[in-house]
Amino acid sequence: MRTQFTPLQLGDPQTAVSAAAIRACVHCGFCNAACPTFQLLGDERDGPRGRIRIIQDMLEDGGAPSAEAVRHIDRCLSCLGCKSACPSGVDYMHLVDHAREHIAQHHRRGWGEGLLRLSLRTVLMRPWLFRLALSMARGARFLKGSLPPELARLLSLAEGAAQEPLPRPRVYPAMGARRMRVALLEGCVQAVMAPQINRAAIRVLNRMGVEVVTVAGASCCGAIALHLGARADSRRFAMRNIAVWSREKETHGLDAIVVTMSGCGVQVKDYGHLFRDDPQWRAPAASVSALSVDVMALIQRLDTPLPKVAEPMRVAYHAACSLQHGQGLPGIGERLLARAGFEVVSPQGAHLCCGAAGTYHVLQAEIADGLKARKAEAIRATGAQVLAGGNFGCLHFLKDVAGMPCVHSVELIDFAGGGPRPFDARMPLHLPLVGG
Repeated sequence: MRTQFTPLQLGDPQTAVSAAAIRACVHCGFCNAACPTFQLLGDERDGPRGRIRIIQDMLEDGGAPSAEAVRHIDRCLSCLGCKSACPSGVDYMHLVDHAREHIAQHHRRGWGEGLLRLSLRTVLMRPWLFRLALSMARGARFLKGSLPPELARLLSLAEGAAQEPLPRPRVYPAMGARRMRVALLEGCVQAVMAPQINRAAIRVLNRMGVEVVTVAGASCCGAIALHLGARADSRRFAMRNIAVWSREKETHGLDAIVVTMSGCGVQVKDYGHLFRDDPQWRAPAASVSALSVDVMALIQRLDTPLPKVAEPMRVAYHAACSLQHGQGLPGIGERLLARAGFEVVSPQGAHLCCGAAGTYHVLQAEIADGLKARKAEAIRATGAQVLAGGNFGCLHFLKDVAGMPCVHSVELIDFAGGGPRPFDARMPLHLPLVGG
C-alpha cells in the first residue's frame, strides 16, 4: 500500500514503524480468513485489511479520529491470527498498538467508558488492589442484575476467590543437580485468582533440575495498559521488571525468565521493541526479552522424559492466540501433553480466538460472547473430559460454558508427575463421546 506520511511524521519512530507495516500490506485478504471479528460480523472494516486502511487514514490525518474509526479499531481482539496468516509479514501487532495509543491521546470517550478503562488498568495491574476489589465485589454481587453489562461482567470475576499468593523473594531449589536457574513472572490477575498454576510450574521445573526464584519487585508485565492505549503506563511497569530481573541476573545469575501466562509472554518478549529508541533501556530490555520463555517452551527445551499420567484422560487443548500467534508456538502444548500420556484433541477452529482477549470481553461483551459460544460448541463436540490451555484469561472466560474443568497445561504435566489433581477428584473420567 502507498502511504502519504509527511517527513515530519516519519521522524516519529512509532509512525515510521507503522508506515512500514502499512506499506507491506498487499491487500491479499488472507488475514480476513483468520480474523474472528471478520468471520463473526462479515464487515470488511472489522477485518485486518480494512482496519489497516482505517489506521492509515487516521495516522496520516494526525488529528482526532472519527467515531467510526474508533469503533472498528476497538473491535480488534489483538489476537494476531492475521500475523500467522499474512504472507507479507505485516507488523500488525505494533500497528494496532500505535493506533490504540493515538485514539487514547486524541479521542474523548464518554465518562463512563473512560472511567471503566482507567479502572481496568489501575486495578487489574496491581495485585494488592485487585485483591481488595475482589473482596468488595463479592459483597456487591446482589447488584449484578441492575448494573450496566460492563460492570456486571466485572463483578463476575468475584466468583473466583482470591488465593494465597506465592511468597517473594523466594528460591525453590532444583531436585538433584541444578541444570538452570530461572525467574518466574507471577503475573497480576493470575497471581491473585490462580496461583496454583505457578505452583505447578515450579514443581515441574524443580523435578527437571531447574531452580526457580520469585524476585521481589517484579510486577505486571504492562500488557493491559498497552492494549488500552496507555503506552507510558505500560513502559513504567516494564521498566520495573527490567530493573529487578537485570539486577537478579547480575548478582545471582539467570538462565531464563519463565512466564506461565502466554499473553504476558508476548509482552515481555516485546520489551526490546518497546524500548528500542531509548538509549538507557534499550540494552537491558533486549536482554530481558531474550531471556523470556513460556513455561511449556522451557519444558520442551529441557528435553527431559515426562512421567506418564496414570489414568486415561481425553484433553481438549485450547490454543491461546497469544501462544500460537503472538509467540509463534503452535502445537507446543498439544505435543507435551501427548508426551505425558494424555489423549489430546483439538477443537474445530482452534486457530480462532475465544473472545477473552485480556480486557476485551469486558469492553466488547457482545462480540466476545458470540466468539465464546462458537468456541464452547467446538470444545464440547470433542467429547473431552478436561480443557487445557496456556493462558489463564482464556480458561477463566470459558469455564462456565466448556462443560468440563478448565486447567492450565502445566497443571496436567504436574499431575502426571505426581502433583495434586487440578480438578475435582469426583469428576467421572470415562464420559461418553459426543456423537458416538
